[in-house]
Amino acid sequence: MDATFAACAGRLAGLVPRALCWRPQEFWDATPAELAAIFATRDGVGGEPLSRAELATLMEHDGDG
Repeated sequence: MDATFAACAGRLAGLVPRALCWRPQEFWDATPAELAAIFATRDGVGGEPLSRAELATLMEHDGDG
C-alpha cells in the first residue's frame, strides 16, 4: 500500500464520524492506536468483534471509567 498518512487520515476523517457518531475534534484527539483498537476484532484477523459484555468488563478495569 502506497498511501501517505495524510491521505489515510483524510479518508478516516470522513468515515469515522459517521461510523462512531464522533465530532471532528473527537476524531483528531484520538490516537491511531485508539482507532485501531475500536475497529479491531478479538483475534485481530476478522473474527467476531467484542461483545457488549466484554466491552463493559474492559471499561470497568479502565481507570477512566
